[in-house]
Amino acid sequence: MEVRDAAGLAVTAATPESLSHFEAACQSFRCYTGDPVSSVNTALELSPAMPMAHALKAWLHLVGTDPSGLPVAQECIRAAKKLVMDDRERGHLRAIELASTGHWREAGRVLEDVAAHNPTDGLALQAGHLIDFLVGDSRMLRDRIARALPAWSPTLPGYHAVLGMYAFGLEETGDYGQAEKFGRRCVELEPRDGWGWHSVAHVMEMQNRYEEGIAWMRGDVPSWSENSFFAVHNWWHLALFHLEQGDTEEVLRLFDGPIYGARSMVAFDLLDATALLWRLHLLGVDVGDRWNIVAGQWEAVGPVGDYAFNAYHTMMAYVGADRVRLQNETLNTLKAAGLGTGDAALFAKEIGLDAAQAILAFGAGRYSETLDLLRPLRHYSHRFGGSHAQRDLIDLTMIEAAIRSGRSAFASALVAERAARRPHSPAVKRLASRVRPVGAKH
Repeated sequence: MEVRDAAGLAVTAATPESLSHFEAACQSFRCYTGDPVSSVNTALELSPAMPMAHALKAWLHLVGTDPSGLPVAQECIRAAKKLVMDDRERGHLRAIELASTGHWREAGRVLEDVAAHNPTDGLALQAGHLIDFLVGDSRMLRDRIARALPAWSPTLPGYHAVLGMYAFGLEETGDYGQAEKFGRRCVELEPRDGWGWHSVAHVMEMQNRYEEGIAWMRGDVPSWSENSFFAVHNWWHLALFHLEQGDTEEVLRLFDGPIYGARSMVAFDLLDATALLWRLHLLGVDVGDRWNIVAGQWEAVGPVGDYAFNAYHTMMAYVGADRVRLQNETLNTLKAAGLGTGDAALFAKEIGLDAAQAILAFGAGRYSETLDLLRPLRHYSHRFGGSHAQRDLIDLTMIEAAIRSGRSAFASALVAERAARRPHSPAVKRLASRVRPVGAKH
C-alpha cells in the first residue's frame, strides 16, 4: 500500500503509524521545538526502510554544523543507500552526501531541483533554506521559497514555516516591509514558530527599531522560548536591542540566564554567546570569567575548521580567554581546511583565515593590522555564511580598530557610513562622540 504524507507526496516504506511520527518530527523541526530526533528515531524503529526518515535524521544532524553531527549523518547515508527509494528521496540522499563532504552549494542546487519537482516538500525547502543561510546566499534564501509559494496554501501543514522562511529571505535581501508582513503572518498562524519570530526581529534590527524589537520579543516570550532549541538565538536578538540602548547590565543578565546560563555545547548557541561577548568586549565592558566559560565549551566541541564561520567565532572566545594554544590550533585548522575541496575549503581560504587572524591581531593590540585584514573582507563576507546581523561584527570590529589605531579619518568615515544607515541609533551616537566629524580640520 502506497503511503502519502499530508502534502500528497509518496513516502516509501512508511506505514500510517511511522508516518505520523515522521510528520511530528518535521513539524518540530519547522518550529525548532521539542525533540525531532526522538520522533524520527521512533519512525525508524517502526519503518527502518523508510528513506525520508533517514534523510530527516541526517539533515537534523548536518545543518547545525556541530562536528558531532557528521558521524550520525554518515550513518544515515550508509543505511539509506541500501533502500528502495523514488527520485525525490534519491535527491535528498544525494544532497546529504554532498553536504556531509562540505559541498554545501551543490547540495543546495540538488535540493533546488527536488523542490522544483515537488514544491510541497517542506523538508527540501527547509534544508535548502538553511544551506542558503550557511553559505550566505541571500537571494536564494528568498527565491528558493518564492518558487514554491504558489503550491502552498493555509490548508497544508507547515504553511506557516514557508511564510517564515520567505520572510527571512525577504529581510536578507532588504525588502523589510514585505519581510515583516510575512513574518508576522507566520507567527499568527503558528505562535511556536521560532523562525518567524526571528525573521521579524531581524527586520527590526536592520531598521534600528530597537524599542519595537524589545516589545516584539517580550510580547509573548513563552511561545518562542519554551521547549525551543532556537530560543538562545532569539534571546540573542533581544540582547542586541538592549545593547543598542546601552543597557549592558540587562545584556549581561540575559547572557547569564537564557542565553548561556545552561552552558550549551551546541555550536549555534555558542556562536550567539561568543558574538554577544565580543560586542561587549568592543565596548570595553568587563565580562569577568564569561570568556573562560565559553572558550572551555568551544574546546570541548572540538575543531570547527570545516565551517569557517564557527572557527572565526572560536577565535573570539580564545582571544577573550587568552588561550594561546587554542588560538594557534584554530589558525592551523583553518589553514588545513583551506587546502581541501568544496565550499568548506573556500570558506576557510577566502574569508575564515584572514577573519580569524584579524581577531587575533585585535586581541594583541595590533589594531591597524586588524583593520587592514578586515577592510577587504567586509565586501564579500557573506560568502562564509550567517546573516547581516551576525556579520555586522566585522563592521563593528573595524570601527573599534580604526579608533584604537589612531586612524581617525577612516574611523570617522566608517562611523558616518553607519550613521547614514542608522540615523537615530544611540549606539552610533556613542561612537560618533569618540571620533572627529568627517571633514573636520586636524
